Amino acid sequence: MERGEMRVAGVGFNSAATPEGITAALRAAEAITGPVAVLATIRHKADQLAHLASALGLPVSGHDVAGVATPSQSDRVQALFGTGSVAEAAALVAAGPGARLIMGRVAQGGVSVAVAEGKTQ
Repeated sequence: MERGEMRVAGVGFNSAATPEGITAALRAAEAITGPVAVLATIRHKADQLAHLASALGLPVSGHDVAGVATPSQSDRVQALFGTGSVAEAAALVAAGPGARLIMGRVAQGGVSVAVAEGKTQ
């Protein structure tokens, strides 16, 4: 990672996801990419991640992901949220203009995590 860049973990999750499952998925992603500085998700689920993010010492941000192009494509997610992957789209939006995915969506136990790098603002 270059100076002035940050890593963002985009997190998508369904109602069956547990805090432990989200933490396990995040730790698995960090084992591949290195530590992340921010958790990002879809706007209406950010509050659901706030307690977990606080316990991990990370900020959380919620974003509108409709129209964000992603390498992964889920017809169901596209129909619901207007993007192919909430995790990938949230990571890209939160990492800022010119961000790039360094780990595409990986799903386990109702949780998807993707990691993007971008320039700090």
